[in-house]
Order: sequence, then C-alpha cells, then structure tokens
Amino acid sequence: MATTLRPVEDLSPEEARDELAALAAEMARANLAYHRDDAPEISDADYDALKLRNAAIEAMFPELKRSDSPSEQVGAAPSEAFAKVRHAKPMLSLENAFDDAEVVEFVERVRRFLNLAPDAPLAFTAEPKIDGLSLSLRYEDGVLVTAATRGDGEVGENVTANARTIADIPDRLDGAPGVIEVRGEVYMSHADFEALNLRQAETSGRTFANPRNAAAGSLRQLDPKITAARPLRFFAYAWGELSAPLADTQDGAIARLHALGFATNPLMRRCESVDEMLGQYRLIEGQRATLGYDIDGVVYKVDRLDLQARLGFRSTTPRWALAHKFSAERATTELEAIDIQVGRTGALSPVARLLPVTVGGVVVRNATLHNADYIAGRDSKGNPIREGRDIRVGDWVTIYRAGDVIPKVEDVDLARRPAGSEPYRFPTACPVCGSDVVREEGEAVSYCTGALVCPAQQVEKLKHFVSRGAFDIEGLGAKAVEALFVDGWIREPAEIFTLAARHGPGGVTQMKNREGWGERSAENLFRAIDERRKIPLDRLIFSLGIRHVGETAARIVARHYGSWTRFAEAMTAAHEHAGPEWDDLNAVNGVGEVLAGSLVDFFHDARNRAAVERLVAELEVGDVAAPAASGSPVAGKTVVFTGTLEKLTRAEAKARAEALGAKVAGSVSAKTDYVVAGPGAGSKEKKARELGLTILTEDEWLELIGG
Repeated sequence: MATTLRPVEDLSPEEARDELAALAAEMARANLAYHRDDAPEISDADYDALKLRNAAIEAMFPELKRSDSPSEQVGAAPSEAFAKVRHAKPMLSLENAFDDAEVVEFVERVRRFLNLAPDAPLAFTAEPKIDGLSLSLRYEDGVLVTAATRGDGEVGENVTANARTIADIPDRLDGAPGVIEVRGEVYMSHADFEALNLRQAETSGRTFANPRNAAAGSLRQLDPKITAARPLRFFAYAWGELSAPLADTQDGAIARLHALGFATNPLMRRCESVDEMLGQYRLIEGQRATLGYDIDGVVYKVDRLDLQARLGFRSTTPRWALAHKFSAERATTELEAIDIQVGRTGALSPVARLLPVTVGGVVVRNATLHNADYIAGRDSKGNPIREGRDIRVGDWVTIYRAGDVIPKVEDVDLARRPAGSEPYRFPTACPVCGSDVVREEGEAVSYCTGALVCPAQQVEKLKHFVSRGAFDIEGLGAKAVEALFVDGWIREPAEIFTLAARHGPGGVTQMKNREGWGERSAENLFRAIDERRKIPLDRLIFSLGIRHVGETAARIVARHYGSWTRFAEAMTAAHEHAGPEWDDLNAVNGVGEVLAGSLVDFFHDARNRAAVERLVAELEVGDVAAPAASGSPVAGKTVVFTGTLEKLTRAEAKARAEALGAKVAGSVSAKTDYVVAGPGAGSKEKKARELGLTILTEDEWLELIGG
C-alpha cells in the first residue's frame, strides 16, 4: 500500500476527501468482517496501515474529517442473532506503536500530561497482547449474570450461556466487590486449534483459518452445546464497572483477579523504566513461538490507578495504555510459480506459489505480490523499492506474514537465483477471458477490460451481489453462487430472479435434485429471492459492484438522486464527464471525480447498462429520501460551505445542515442553492458570484436556519 499511495502533503482537498471516503468504507467492511463475522478480509498490519493513513490525512485536512471517521469507531455493531448488552463502561481499543521510538514518546507524553519531572518515579505494566475475542463478564454479589462481546464498544452481544461453558470463567466469586465487570480475552491454544480443525474436516464441517477465528466463531454459536464442545480459554486483564476498587495499582488489581479465580498471564511484569518495558517486549517476543497460543504484541499500562484516572481517555482509546505490535515474522523459501487472479472489479492480482514453509506456526504456500511494479522491484513512479532485485520464478525469496494473516514477498536472494532465469512479464491479456489488460495513469493495479463478459469478474460480482450489504439473499452464499455459475444456471444478477421460472414449477423441480439441496432448501431459497425483489436504491447501487462505490458512497449518491429513474438519467447525461449533470454529481459531498467517473463509466458501457436494465425489470426499486426536517427553510436545498467559519466548526455546520434536510456539497454548481462564505473564501465564492447564486455570511446562514 505504502508503495503506491501519494504522500499526504501532495493531496488536493478533493483527493483527500475522496480518499477519506474510501478509507471509511474499507475500514467499516474490515471491522464487520473481523469483529462481527469472525472472517477477516485483510491482515492486522494492512488494517493498521489504513488507520495510519486515515489519521495522517485527517491531521493534514482537519476540516475534512468525516462524521463516520474510522478514528472515532471501535469494533463493529453486534450481530442481530444475539440479544444486545450495553456496557456500563465502554470497551475501548488501544493506541498502537510499531517501534521503540513510539514507546519512548508514549512514556514522555504521559510524563508531560501529568507534569512529572524526568526523574520522577513512573511505573508501567507490560503483558502479552492476546489475539482472541474480547469479553466482558459481569458479576453481581459474586454470581455471573452477563457475558458480552465488545461489539462496537458501547453495545455488545449477550453470550452468557456460551461463556458459562468455558472452564477458565468462574460461575461464582468469593470475596469480590458487589458489582464487578471482569474483562479479558477468549482464545484457543495452537494444539486445540489443530485438533478442532482435524475434527471439523473429518465431519465435513467448517475449518478455521487461525485460532482467533476459531475462538470467535466458537464463542458466538447460537447453540451453547457447540461452544461447550470447543476448547476455549480465557485470560483476565482488565475490568469495567466496579462497586469497590480492586487495588491501588494495575499490578495489584491483576493479582486480585488471579486470587478471585481468574487465569491471568504469567508473563505480565511491572517495569520502572522504558528500558525495562522494551526488555520485557523482547523477552515476550523471543518466547512467542513457544507459548502455545497467539499473541500479536505487548500492552503497556500506567501502573498507578490514580494516575490512570488523571490521564483519562480520548474518544476511542485510553491515554494510559499502548499496544506495542510485533514485527511480521519471516522465512525463506522457493518461488515455484506466479499466478494471476482476477477479482470482482477486474483487478489482476499476482500470487506467488511457494515451496511450503512454516511461518509463525502456519504453513504458507501462497503469498501476495501486489502488482506489476512490486514484482519489478519499483514503485509506481519507477523508483526502486528493492535495489536491483526484481522477483522471478525460481528465486529464493523472503516472505513475511503481515499481522500474522496475509503472507507477502519481501526480498530476493540474488546469490541463489538460478542461471538463465528471466524477468516476469505481466500479462497484457486477461488469463481468464482474453480481454485486453489496461493500467490507467497513476494507478498501480492493472485491470481486465472484459467486465461482465469475463467469467472471473462475473462470478465475483455475483458473490458481491448476494452479500450481506447488498441483496443479502439467505441461502445463496458464495459456494452456491459459484456452483450455479459453473453449471450455467446464473450468469448475471437478473438471472437470480428468473431462476425459478427457468427451472421447473416454482424452480423446485430441478433445484431440489442438485447436490446439497433438497425440496425444503430449494423452496426456502426461492422464497428468499422473492423477498428481495423490493430493494432500496442505495443497496441496489452498492450491489452492482462498481469500482470505488462502497456502502457509504452508494447511500450518499442514492440520497442525492432519490429515485432509480433520476439516477439512471443522470448517469446517462454525464457520460462525457462534462455538462451540468457531471458537475452536479461531482458537487455531491463525499463523491469526487474518481468515484463519479467510476459510476458514469460503468453505466456508459452498453453491456453493463443492458444487464442492469434486465435486473431492474425484475425489481421494485424503492426511493431513498435524504434526511429532512419538517418545516425547515433549507430542506431539499444544496449548500456549500467555504472559507473559515468562526461560530461553527465545518463538521458541526455540515451536520446541522443535513439534520435540517439540506444537501451539503463539496463544490459549487448551477444547482447550488446557498453558498455560505466565511473569511478566506476563494474560488468557490468567485464561481458562485459568476453563476449568480445566493451567497450568505455565517451570521446570515444561522439566522436563516434559526440560530
């Protein structure tokens, strides 16, 4: 990622806004996949990189910080399958550090905040960061009454019945405060994980990618009997609501939890200097492979609880704690082949096929190679990222597991390169459909131009179409879609809704005879399909799998146009990337030229448009109205804020305008109703005057909306 993104300081405000929108959508998907679905889509390291990029852009462009900024989010909303539990005290995340210098800065920052002299005593605890599922256990009068997952930090899932099956979690406590919420991590040991996967494979059950997924999936079972059959463990390391203090220090409080009957990590140590903290980090890192369970770093906490209270919290993290992440683990192996995978958007992703090697307890056979530039050893500007080291078939390569999930090729051992090897030639034709491969200027990724005629893209787009955020058709998952696609039963979204008519009375006649199906499951599928014939505009737009268009962007666009007819007409009218409709689309707050171009170009392709028209003919597309306030003088109006606002922050002004039913745009067009101009307003105010638009001062705007 870092090799292809432009430096933050080189971004224009429009580019920054577009990227913040894309980051918010990508991180929201990652949060749901990790916290709610127990199926991570990206590695921890890649997620951390997204988080750092988002923070850097927000720091450079504070006025563009989004209301749904990932920097203000913790976890993901709880699943509807479980009852909800509101945490008495939020379950927050931790600030991350990736090198020693950041740990030193953390300690210095704590000292500055507390106004402590450099030589004043200040102790911390250091403990392994367990890679599992966060859990909060509430005891009243010594009896376990509720167990809840983190959820979004404020509200979690009630998993009390399942938690009672875990041997490390006591049902009763002797000598505990009247109310105590014990917090910690549910995990699975390496040995138990391997045994579980072996049993699952023998019974054709679901196998898990790693112990964290296994632990999360086991705890979040609807049937507690299944959880009871899974070997889950629990480490206690924190607390929420308390009716009486546990101790005066973090170290003492953990000792008290241990005395109450909880398993606590024996590697936790009290440290009186930065050197001791980093020494404990090195010690734990060195023992990592032999612990028998997964950890991904070391957590430091200020030891004195009165100092923790003084330091307090930011919006999503405590000021008194820091997670020092481990560097990725590495190994060397032979690259046997380079394959190309074609994704939903047509992106060509090169994959290294490796001589199997164990890295961090996991057998690695494949690794990502990112893109053509990465294979060639240069970045998108042609600058070397591995001096003189391109990647070739037959090379011995160093691989690392970023965040312990997705393996990547890092370097090449030129001394072991076989004689006669040749540089890898990235394909100029799609390996699946033969269509031309293009790479747009400024892009790192190459794309197949086959779109809906490319089988690889077709099947991936169909999987996306039926996914949870899109049509969410129960019973039609990724495996079912792939099987029906291979057999020619569905090749485009519209054919899902004609499936019943094309395969016997009610569709059941032939469907029930397919492998893995029966009469009842076939009937349930067609019932689920019919239930999705009514779909709101935003979900329809998202379901089409248009590049750069995530759930948030689809919702923004749908609210702007309101109806399918209006949206389709606008996309057609804007096909030349010019004219009033193009300007209007670009002016929508949160859209920008890149996203607008993807939308318009998708609908300009005759094949795409025809496929979408066939789909819409089978649906009832519901209108999506922008939030409106009854009687508001600006409801339905388009507003642009420019210059420096003196009485409101930009975010507050935007939020208040939208709450009153106005649309807040990022640029001025002929369809703009009001331009609110503060000191320093420049080109936007000038354009507004040229177009004869209504220009208001901040005071005039406040008077218009009622103060």
